[in-house]
Amino acid sequence: MSDIYVPGIRSRLNTGGIVEDLMKVERIPRDRAEKQIETLQTEKGYWQEIGRRITTLRESSRSLYSFQNPFSERVALSSDESVLTAIATRQAIEQERTFTVKQVAKADRFLSNPLDASYKVPAGIYGFTVGNDEISINYRGGSLKDFAEILSRRGRGKIQASVLTVEQGTQSLLVESLLTGSENRLGFSGAAEPLARSLGIGEKPPKLPQAASLPDKAVLREEVLTLGAGKQASIGLNENARALSAEKGVVLRFETSTRVNPQEAAGDDRPPGPGLPQSGSISYGGITIENDSSSVPVPEWVPSSRPVRVDDPAMLSLRFTDGSTAALPVVQDSTGFIPGQISLDEFGGGKAVASMELVNNNTHRDLFIRNVSILNPSTPPEQDFKPQNALSSAQDAIVVMDGIEVKRPGNDISDLIPGVTLTARSPSDKPVSLKVEPDRETVKEAIITMVGNYNRLMAELNVITRNDERVVRELSYLSAEEQGEMLKRMGTFSGDSMLNQFKNGLQRAVTSPYPTQEEQELSMLAQIGIGTDVRRSGASAGYDPSRLRGYLEIDEKVLDEALRIKLPAIQQLFGSDTDGDLIVDTGIGHAVETLSKPYVETGGVVALKTGTLDSRIDQEQRRIATLDRQLEAKEASLKRQYGNMESAYNRMEKMGTSLDNFSRQASSINNGR
Repeated sequence: MSDIYVPGIRSRLNTGGIVEDLMKVERIPRDRAEKQIETLQTEKGYWQEIGRRITTLRESSRSLYSFQNPFSERVALSSDESVLTAIATRQAIEQERTFTVKQVAKADRFLSNPLDASYKVPAGIYGFTVGNDEISINYRGGSLKDFAEILSRRGRGKIQASVLTVEQGTQSLLVESLLTGSENRLGFSGAAEPLARSLGIGEKPPKLPQAASLPDKAVLREEVLTLGAGKQASIGLNENARALSAEKGVVLRFETSTRVNPQEAAGDDRPPGPGLPQSGSISYGGITIENDSSSVPVPEWVPSSRPVRVDDPAMLSLRFTDGSTAALPVVQDSTGFIPGQISLDEFGGGKAVASMELVNNNTHRDLFIRNVSILNPSTPPEQDFKPQNALSSAQDAIVVMDGIEVKRPGNDISDLIPGVTLTARSPSDKPVSLKVEPDRETVKEAIITMVGNYNRLMAELNVITRNDERVVRELSYLSAEEQGEMLKRMGTFSGDSMLNQFKNGLQRAVTSPYPTQEEQELSMLAQIGIGTDVRRSGASAGYDPSRLRGYLEIDEKVLDEALRIKLPAIQQLFGSDTDGDLIVDTGIGHAVETLSKPYVETGGVVALKTGTLDSRIDQEQRRIATLDRQLEAKEASLKRQYGNMESAYNRMEKMGTSLDNFSRQASSINNGR
């Protein structure tokens, strides 16, 4: 079949094949140019990879001595992170504090009683408050779920409502504040207040006594009780108030002030003596004769002593229903009213309070007291409302730091220790120690990162500058695919003296000594467990050629110990200022960064190399374009020439066929005669 000739479809002389064979020879220069471009592009890729490796090493080296170096990082370590955690910034100073978390900040979270699944919320204007923020909803009526969704949408970031299935077949409404702190109590107003009561979210609290049972010696004017010097009084509680005082978390609040009267100086209290009538007289002839005055013997006068001054600030106490008493903290002198708050749990231990006793034993001090009340802080004071199913009540975080008690509305406290943000996690009576110290783990990671980047660059340089497969086989951390790629680039720049000089310079930079504050004990990387031949206990001391390639090893135990006791010196080992101009001028990090900079900076060695390769690639591409035009013209010429030849051959063949036919016809004619 291959010998079949079809005119117009296949050439009898196979001129197409002849032309193609001739063009293969003509294309040899172009193919060489293409291979040259591939080689140049490969070299460019290798230089770019070297540039990336150098840049990575430069950045990791510079990070060890720059302004944001890890040696300035701080970490806060808590002895019990379930109670207290902290985050320290670079501005924090090294210190150790002791904390006790009395209570954590919480928000109000109220749950309703189980409700029928078909419960409908009536229409109305529902008001809610979270601290000083007010949320109002003009609701047209609907399901509990719809009401909760609208409330959550309207109170975004402040209040949230959801419907829960607490008991099978029922639903409960959970209303919660999203802001913690005692000042951010959740309140109800308008139609929301009767709704909360009807759903069992809250109820009316018991009434507190509005007046005190006072003896005649105490004066109550405009709700201010005045207790003069040497007087006493008793403020009794009614039954509801007594019951409330025994509940957990209840506090006694009041305001006190005093007036100190000046003590009078001792005067002349001499007795005047008995009054005697006049003795009388007689006159005669202008002569007056008077009688002698009467006299009464009087005892000698002795002046009286000054009265004893009594100062007794302990004027308040509680009397419980079981007859026991408890003294309250002393009253501070103040011309203005000072608020006071007492936790009845602390003083009463769950016992009901019968009365508040006031005894003024002072001789020159008057006591004034007002606004005496017993209340539960979880109950909003501005409303006649007490939570019935409170999952949590709004309260401040109370933290004691080294004996100093502080309160904050949130659990994150950032204004107590400069540079440290504390987070109260849970209350605990057990003290928690918090230690702020350098972040040695971050320093260690930064050093390991620099060593890793150094080793990867050193491996790259060893491979592309040496024709030895052992250099690749020694890199055991590479995968089989990565080793294959390394073998392809092996020895690519074996004659590049610049790369060999750079490699030798890096080795000198990481093995040279540098001045530190402990120069005798610490001046080289090897002294902190980093070197080209770090021998570990039990390791073989035999010859290992890979140790001569310049790679660094790390002995973590030695490094950890050095970071623990010699951190300032290690910081200086990587970068320090020796001339006092506040600019780092020595150290391993500084040396490596300085050595790497000329290679990767703008217009540096890598940029020049890749730029030169780009120029050569462009030149070869232009040459290929020229060769393509020449080859196209050459191929067209050959096709035309061979086409003309084949056409001539076909004409000659046709002419020969015509002559043969004419000869045969002539022979037939002659034979017929």
